[in-house]
Parts: sequence; C-alpha cells; structure tokens
Amino acid sequence: MSRSKTVSKVLAVVAALTVWQIAAVSVGSDLLLVSPIKVILRLAMIWREPGFFASVGYSFLRIAGGFAAAFVLGFALAVLAGRFPVVETILWPYVVTIKAVPVASFIIISLIWLNTSQLAVFISFLMVFPILYTNVLQGVKSTDPNLREMARVFRIPYGKRFLYIELPCIKPYLLSGCSAALGMSWKAGIAAEVIGMVGGSIGNRLYEAKIYLMTADLLAWTVVIVLVSVLFEKAVLRLLKAAFAAWEAR
Repeated sequence: MSRSKTVSKVLAVVAALTVWQIAAVSVGSDLLLVSPIKVILRLAMIWREPGFFASVGYSFLRIAGGFAAAFVLGFALAVLAGRFPVVETILWPYVVTIKAVPVASFIIISLIWLNTSQLAVFISFLMVFPILYTNVLQGVKSTDPNLREMARVFRIPYGKRFLYIELPCIKPYLLSGCSAALGMSWKAGIAAEVIGMVGGSIGNRLYEAKIYLMTADLLAWTVVIVLVSVLFEKAVLRLLKAAFAAWEAR
C-alpha cells in the first residue's frame, strides 16, 4: 500500500472518530452512546480481564473452523459442478435457499438440532458456503472454451488441465469470494453466539454487556470483533496469495 493511501485511510479513521465524538457529546448520555475515548480506555482494560483471551480463542476457533469447512467443500463442489452440469442442477435449490433465508432463521432452527458449542461453526459454514461456491463456479465457467477444447484434443489429463488452465481463471474469483466470505463468517458466527447465548464466547460477552446496559463494554467488544476479523481476513488472503505465487513460480 502506498504512503498516500495509508495517510488517507488514517485521516478517514480520525474523521470517523471525530464524528462519533461529536455525536456522543450531542446525545449527552453514555447509556445511549458512549464516546470513543471511553471505549478506547475500556478496551485498554478489557484485555487484561480474566477470560478475555479464552473468549476470543473460543470464537476464533469455531468461526475459523466453519470458514475452513465451507472453503474446502465449496471449492470442491464448485469444481465438480463446473465439470458436471448435473451437479450444479442438484445443488441449485440448496444454494438458492441458503442465500435467501435470513441468518436469524437458520440460527433459531439450528438451536433445535445442535449443541450451542457447535452453533457458530455451523452458521459460519452455512453463510460462507454459497459465496465461495458461486464465485469458484463462476471462475470455472470463465475458462476459455478454446483452451479446454485444445486440452481435450491433445488428451491432457484432467488434473493437469485443472492446474494449468482452470485454476488461473478461478484465482481472482476465489480471492474475491474469500474477501467477502471472511467478513460474513464473523458477522454470522457472532450473531449465532449472541442469539444462542453460547457461554465463554465473544457473543456471550456482547449479550451480557447488553443485559447489564454496559455500553462501553458493548462497543469495546465490537472493536475487538472488528480487529480480529480484519486480521483473520488479511492472514487468510495473504496465505492464499503466497500459495498461488509459490505455485506459479514453479
């Protein structure tokens, strides 16, 4: 990232915090809207409290697990659907339904089927799967048909065709899908923890802050979610780009 872009983003953050501060002063009630300064002060204390890292780790492992499962299954099924149209037809009603149904409905239904400790994993998986599946499938379909025909004429094995013809086309769609899906996995996973009142999770900390009207804690934990989500997204995307770069350099 260029220096000018970094400076622009820093200034944008400062401007947003200034607007927040002005709004908090205008409202004049910490119960309704606490100032960013108080949230930062609370954030500086909250990470030292017992159970902070346990809560972050609990939520991280489950949400990351849901994302990983959706990544593997979504990628594999999209490649199959791209090669065999009947697979795409069979999966179509499921993908459309998952896209259309509100996440809150899935959470409430899942509470009947699953233990609360499994809730964030399943909901994260469910919300991420159609995004990755659709993007990867679009990447497979974007492969130049002339290259495919050439590969068939020269009887190139499918494994090599996939690696050297289809995968380069999938790459931008996969990275774009992951960028959208990573944020969604955290939104859905935390929502599942809040509604399901999952003990020991970040969602449960948010729920407790809401019940006891601790607005500073509520916003401080929200900042924690944003930070962990952004770091997770950057780590996964950097890992994927490094893997593609290593493969392309072979």
